[in-house]
This record gives sequence, C-alpha cells and structure tokens, in this order.
Amino acid sequence: MTTPQKTALITGANKGIGKETARRLAALGITVLIGARNTERGEAAAEELRADGADVRFVPLDVTDEVSVRAAAEHIDATFGRLDILVNNAAIAAGPQKPSETPAAVVREVYETNVFGVVAVTHAMLPLLRRSAAARIVNMSSELGSLAHQADPGSPWSAYYSILLPYCTSKSALNAVTVLYANELRSEGILVNAVSPGYCATDLNRHSGTRTPEEGAAVAVDLATAGEDGPTGSFFAEDGPIPW
Repeated sequence: MTTPQKTALITGANKGIGKETARRLAALGITVLIGARNTERGEAAAEELRADGADVRFVPLDVTDEVSVRAAAEHIDATFGRLDILVNNAAIAAGPQKPSETPAAVVREVYETNVFGVVAVTHAMLPLLRRSAAARIVNMSSELGSLAHQADPGSPWSAYYSILLPYCTSKSALNAVTVLYANELRSEGILVNAVSPGYCATDLNRHSGTRTPEEGAAVAVDLATAGEDGPTGSFFAEDGPIPW
C-alpha cells in the first residue's frame, strides 16, 4: 500500500524562517501549505518554492482572526482531509522599551499573535491532526523565552530581557502552552515541542541576527519529522535542549 503524502501547515511562512522551513519540508516530499496574511506575498513565496519542483501551496491565514483560522482549517479539511505537521511560526515583536515603560496594550498586541494565535490555530487544526498516523506540532519559540535564562543576571541574553518584555514573555507563555498541549496529546501519539532557531537575520530584528533563516529552520524540520520515539513537551535549539 502506498503511504499518502504528508501535509504540513506553516504559519507566517511567506518569508524568513517560516519560508525556509517550508522549503526544507517540501524537499522531503511533503506537501507544504504556506499560511500568510498577505495574499500577494503568500502566493509569491509559494510560486518561488514551486519553481524548485516542490508541492507548495498558499493558504490565506491571519492567526489573530478566528474567522480566517476556521476558514483555513475548513479548506485543509476539504482538500486533504487531514494534517500531519503544524508549525506555529508566525510571530511579531515590539520595542525596545524598559519593562516599566511598556504599556499593557503593546504586550497585548504581541500576545495576540505569539500566544493566542498559536492557541487558535492549534485548536482549529487538532481535528485534522488527529486523523494523521503521526502528527507533529512545532512551536517556534526563542531562547529569550527561557525563564532559567531570564533569571540569570549573567545570561548572554540579559540585555534583551531589559528591553523586550512583550516578546520575551510571550515566548515564555508559548513554552507553557507547548508543555500543556504535549501532556494532553501524548497518549494520542501527537508530539508537541518548542524550538529556538537562534538569532537569525529576519525582518523581526531588522536583519541584525548572526544566523541565516536556513540555519534557523533546521531544528524545526528535525522536530516536525521526528519518529515515534521522538521527544514531546521539550524545548530544543539546534545544538540540544534548552532549559525552560
């Protein structure tokens, strides 16, 4: 019996780490759905990757709009009937500002995408993921979300903790979301993990990062394609586990 081709959805995948994750998964023979708010950019990214012979398609998806999220889930259901891989990649940042000078409205805006958007998309896609023989969920976090590092005055990331409260704490919250989903879905064989791509040069940081998006995508692909003995409820960088 021929094994059906796997299908993956990546949010915020029209550029940066999301697009490179799409490229790498497609190169493995997986049908990749590029989720993006902007239709023009999403279609352009999908077309670019298809030029390499990949099966990549654009799906309109704004993770902060539950109507958009439901429509994407309905489209995937009607077209494929299931989903094998979900990579929650879409994220925004704000700042820089001292924590004491950061308005709650700014924190709330970042959480809408980085936390609530992940919950909304995961909730909508779970019925489709449950139809997969080996579903995987990967949440694109950041080492800046590590509470162990945040509590360490000597952390190499300490300068960022003093100016990026919305982003850093949103990734901490995302890590907690990851663990709770992993605990619930463990018995169903659905593996859920958080990954840190490292400090990659993307629009998020005005391309100031020291790693490439291609390098950042590697750990997400590894966890998205993990075998049945793979980890769940874990937090990884390319070089190994990160402390929560």
